[in-house]
Amino acid sequence: MSSALEAMITLPFEPEFIDEGNDCYNNVESCVLYRMLPANAKDYVRASPHLLEYLHILPVNTVGIPLFLSELKRDLKSMENPNIIYPVNETTFVHIFSDPNDVRNWYIPIEPSFLHSVKEIVPVIEAKLIDMIDALDEEPVTEEARIEVLKNFIRQLVYVRQPGEEVDPSRLAGTAAKDIKSRIKTFLVSDIGASATRQAHGHPTLADGRLILTAQEYKALEYLMVRDKIEMGTLKPFLSDKYIEDISCNGVGPIFIEHKIFKGLKSVVGFKDSGELDNFVIKLAERIKRPLTYRSPIVDATLPDGSRINIVYGTEISKHGSNFTIRKVNEVPLSILQVIESGACDYMMAAYLWICLEYGMSMFVSGETASGKTTTLNALTTFLPPENKIVTIEDTPELTVPHRNWTREVAKAKGKGEGEGSEITMFDLLKAALRQRPNQILVGEIRGVEGSVAFSAMQTGHPVMSTFHAASVEKLIQRLCGDPINIPKTYVDNLNLVIIQSAVKLPRGGTARRMLSINELVGYDPETQGFSFMAAFIWDPATDMFTFTGRGSSYLLENKIATMLGIPENRRAEIYDEIDKRAKILERLHKAGYTQFWDLFHMTTKIKKQGLLTIEV
Repeated sequence: MSSALEAMITLPFEPEFIDEGNDCYNNVESCVLYRMLPANAKDYVRASPHLLEYLHILPVNTVGIPLFLSELKRDLKSMENPNIIYPVNETTFVHIFSDPNDVRNWYIPIEPSFLHSVKEIVPVIEAKLIDMIDALDEEPVTEEARIEVLKNFIRQLVYVRQPGEEVDPSRLAGTAAKDIKSRIKTFLVSDIGASATRQAHGHPTLADGRLILTAQEYKALEYLMVRDKIEMGTLKPFLSDKYIEDISCNGVGPIFIEHKIFKGLKSVVGFKDSGELDNFVIKLAERIKRPLTYRSPIVDATLPDGSRINIVYGTEISKHGSNFTIRKVNEVPLSILQVIESGACDYMMAAYLWICLEYGMSMFVSGETASGKTTTLNALTTFLPPENKIVTIEDTPELTVPHRNWTREVAKAKGKGEGEGSEITMFDLLKAALRQRPNQILVGEIRGVEGSVAFSAMQTGHPVMSTFHAASVEKLIQRLCGDPINIPKTYVDNLNLVIIQSAVKLPRGGTARRMLSINELVGYDPETQGFSFMAAFIWDPATDMFTFTGRGSSYLLENKIATMLGIPENRRAEIYDEIDKRAKILERLHKAGYTQFWDLFHMTTKIKKQGLLTIEV
């Protein structure tokens, strides 16, 4: 069996001793703390008793009972001293806990195994599992199969005692079970990160060797074994939390996260010394089948859920020691209406981009790292005609396209021991895509020689959408025309649209992502060797509002799209009415609740089928 992928937990408060002698599992209604909880919290506790155990050690007399929320809203950003618990999934919860001495508050995962003394059982179970695994005729290949085999073995090794059940003493081979008070006392006086011994103290055993556990202890044991042996170990709650964007460990100390609502947080999970951290990143790399070595101390890979991970091992290239960063990817992308909710753009901008993309304009979303480029690009795919064939090309799979006719290509690095020709680059994939007759080509990011192929595709009539690292249109053009991309200057104006996006300081305080401008590339002047472009939309930092500066003078709308549609020159101004119409459609869909990615795509498809998007000539 693979070794456990775990780290140390350090609570940010002095845990309280429980005053009650009753077992809250068997008689939760008798618990004084339970009776103090709000109704929704009681529902959570009945389904997940380990949550009640956590609340028992929390100093509620001084910090108060946390606010229980099923969903987090953006208006919580302004909360100065958060004390909130929310569910990550059916079994795991998170406590956002204020730290008055730091700008970063605490992030506390509450898992089924958080307080239970199941860690002391694990070595005993592991020893028995080795023989069972050795006896397997065929080793399971998939993660799902391995999980099922592990769960089946655990079921054979334990006896689950039902609430109120008295086990016949003649069947016992051990001592009596501990109640909740005893278990919490054991937890309080022990090192939470300490290794367990091979003796399962406090857990009785049947004569046939099976450990007698309560239903909750069994649940906790199963969770811990699957989490640490097969899944991503200590990182599982972080990866399961839909509100987390980035997970990072910069060396010895806590794991830091970037939260969509509460921004920068520090976790109670961390590492006390470099040896512990080194061991963790080695196991982490092995878990994703990209082992680290002194010769190859850097790993870039993709996790099973699509998240991107970077691992650096040792002190030779990282002076603070081993570190890792995980950039999470949402299973369901944000829709353009959710992007509007965040304030990154408005309905008019979305309507403008809608008509531009529908009629085949090529577009780059450009900005600094973590400015939300990929999120915006993905959200805009709902505006591509539903009948189109889409080809996506990425080095790390992040894009999700709602179209049925979607070809997804991912670059492949040369594996260890593989010979020449085993590496498949984005350049290779982009060249192959041109033979697949796509209506649109989406490139995860233009950063190298694949840029020249992308612009060649634009020249041959294939619209291209991509992200790019540049803080302005001028910088974007400079990078395109310089090494290593080297686009001929005469090719650049094949790119029609450039969205400049950034994380900015808001007038009312705080930070947020905004589209600073939407720019139309007009052309290249060979005499001056300069490029002409105009801003169709501009963000005003003083008011946090957007201005349609291109109304009445848009080059793309009047000279490209209107011409394509055969609109007479004297009536080209009418195309702005189409922008207004589509902005109202988006606003009505938003008010009607069609904010999710897939819902919005289906509704815009239905609207198009009804002929509501037809531009009269």
